[in-house]
Amino acid sequence: MLPRLDAEPDQPRGRTPTLVYEAPTDSDDPYWAFYEDVAATQLASWLPMPRIRVLDVSGPRTRFARQMVTAGHDVVRVVPAPDRLGARGVGRRADGHARSGGASPRPGEAGGPAAVRLGDITGPGRLVQVAGDPRSLDWFAPESFDAVLAEGRALSFCLATETTLEEIHRMLRPGGRLLLCVDSLLLGLARLAEQHRWAELSDVPRADVVLVPAEDGSITRCFWPEELRALLTSAGLDVDWIRPRTVLSAEAVTRAVASDVSCFPTLVRTEVDLSAEREGESIGIHLVASARRPD
Repeated sequence: MLPRLDAEPDQPRGRTPTLVYEAPTDSDDPYWAFYEDVAATQLASWLPMPRIRVLDVSGPRTRFARQMVTAGHDVVRVVPAPDRLGARGVGRRADGHARSGGASPRPGEAGGPAAVRLGDITGPGRLVQVAGDPRSLDWFAPESFDAVLAEGRALSFCLATETTLEEIHRMLRPGGRLLLCVDSLLLGLARLAEQHRWAELSDVPRADVVLVPAEDGSITRCFWPEELRALLTSAGLDVDWIRPRTVLSAEAVTRAVASDVSCFPTLVRTEVDLSAEREGESIGIHLVASARRPD
């Protein structure tokens, strides 16, 4: 089952409970604590031991950058809010127009994007935060990163995912790796049904791309494993694996933690093992994939 908020008893027809498909801010729900521990464990097992340079396009939360810096890696984190940094946008010239082709200066270099170091994230590694559009990454120099992290459903917000993946391939050094998390087709179908979009639901078997609108006006793209594999391959990447982020239901996790909170670490280990065993299946709300640029 998919996580959802409790329904109001007098809720009118047509305003169904909202599916919860990412951790709410400051949530104390044990399921989302479990989910984030699973994500952290999957990232830790994916990262190499030697120090590498990582591009993080995982959205507004700093938890993934913090984990990688603590593990000793050098992280360049893209945030889409130049006004908050007091810096001009990355990937744009001083006149505000988008850069055109050619190698872009690195953050902090003359003519390059503004960079800000985050004082609250410390560790053996280093972190630079840059302001720019994470959906369009053509302002980074080719072969400038050892790895790219696109957690937090980042590529589901890139409706032209094919183009973004081609840019990631260009930025990766030979042998460089990509770890991503996207909305699953199961989540997309549930959200369309929740919104009573029956016509769109009936079109899904024939659709090349499944897009889901949200109440705030945003649109996200969801994927089934075969589609995601085809997109990664078309971008020139070799796919290591595609797995569900979680297999255990929110209800099962909540009941287990309520009965014995000490089982939490065991639940996380079990989940990570189960997701590896169910590789290639579209289960749960999100899919996780690992791919690499050929040497």
